[in-house]
Amino acid sequence: MLKMFAALIFVAFFSHNAMADEAGLKKAIEAAYPKVNVEKITKTPYGGLYEVFLDGQIVYTDEKFSFLIAEGRLIEPKTKRNITAERLEDLTRVDFSKLPLDRAVKVVRGNGSRKLVVFSDPDCPFCKRLEQKELINMTDITVYTFLYPLEQLHPDAANKSKAIWCAPDRAKAWMDWVLNNQLVKGSTSCETPIDSLAELGKKLGVASTPTLIFADGKRMLGAYPAKEIENALNNASGKK
Repeated sequence: MLKMFAALIFVAFFSHNAMADEAGLKKAIEAAYPKVNVEKITKTPYGGLYEVFLDGQIVYTDEKFSFLIAEGRLIEPKTKRNITAERLEDLTRVDFSKLPLDRAVKVVRGNGSRKLVVFSDPDCPFCKRLEQKELINMTDITVYTFLYPLEQLHPDAANKSKAIWCAPDRAKAWMDWVLNNQLVKGSTSCETPIDSLAELGKKLGVASTPTLIFADGKRMLGAYPAKEIENALNNASGKK
């Protein structure tokens, strides 16, 4: 369904009856796209546009729902601010205090004062790149890795996740795997949080790995450069 929105730039398809209120607009969108989850609708100060947050993305329409603008960015000309990006960051912010950190593989460097959660698939090449190229030299950081195998892409990722979680030293097992491609040997029959983390990821809209979540709730998707991760860590911890 998201692919349909990605291909839809300006499509007229609905009646011209006025639906100025958000509730009516939400009802109309859901009637046209019953599989889409409309999370929030907000009227913008720009040309009568309504911001529609659905399935983790922002699209725009008018009060009559006579068109949709998807895969576009709303830019404020005077300041050059990317309004869409700012709003998407706010709408996808996570309550870090409610994350189940006891279900994570915990790696501490230095004093561990800066906190970072990463949803990571053991067989995801970008997850390994994140560890090998970007996180490896960071200090004073605690990284909580939620093992998040995407089995449709990586059929053996769940088995690797179980092996790492069931290891006597999970942090060592994780680092040995992502840095040296050495998988720990041993039992994989212990109780793991993998299924519950899959549900958590679904609830938070985590669809790809690595997904990074900072202490202030901001998220990043992908193996961002170390400098950008450092900036986000410092902003989240109140450092300049």
